[in-house]
Amino acid sequence: MRGAAFILLGLTAPAVAPLAAQDATAKAVVATANVSFVDAAGNTDVTTLSGDQRLEYTPPESGWKLAEFASMVYGRTEGETSANALKLGARADRAITGRLSAFGGASYERNRFAGIARRFEEITGLAYRILDLPKDQLGAELGASFTQQRNLDGVDDGFVAARAATSYRHLFTEHAWFQQLLEFLPSLEDGADRRINSETSLVAPLSTRFAVKVGYTIRYDNLPVPGFEQTDRVLSTGLQATF
Repeated sequence: MRGAAFILLGLTAPAVAPLAAQDATAKAVVATANVSFVDAAGNTDVTTLSGDQRLEYTPPESGWKLAEFASMVYGRTEGETSANALKLGARADRAITGRLSAFGGASYERNRFAGIARRFEEITGLAYRILDLPKDQLGAELGASFTQQRNLDGVDDGFVAARAATSYRHLFTEHAWFQQLLEFLPSLEDGADRRINSETSLVAPLSTRFAVKVGYTIRYDNLPVPGFEQTDRVLSTGLQATF
């Protein structure tokens, strides 16, 4: 279950945030929540609970977009805790032109099964909408990431990294869509220290407010906490609610 220590940001996490353009008729406040639960007993004793939520506020004609997010994963296998991760944060975007915007954000993460007692991360940079069509949106971000991390062994690690991210979304219908997020974080202090985050999502509607969401997340750290793996993978299926 170590690979289940990360959850879809829905980015996440992102530290990765969706870069798709807001429709002119979009609501000022949009809330999204996802939940997934598995409880197996008998020959296999596994319990897994994961969930995330995101709240976006776009004041009309202000040029601002504000967002907060939170996600968690908890799992038990054969009576022992095998996953326990939490991530939360916030981000603000300010339009400069029709396609270009500046952003800043901060997040907190705890993931004991990846060796992380706590991690604070701040990001800043510029975002640009490369493609903005009715059914296809493509965006890119370029900036910096500042990380302060304490490992389970008590070692503190602070570093600065460059940050490049991209987001692509395709709408099949108004409520059915595919999204791919990709984030690259190379340290500016150690060439071998680099992280890559990938999040793939597919949403199929059940109604105007509820949908089934399938996600696949990959987290790669070329220099993980000693004693832990480089790559974490999560495949999740759950119910999504949008208000």
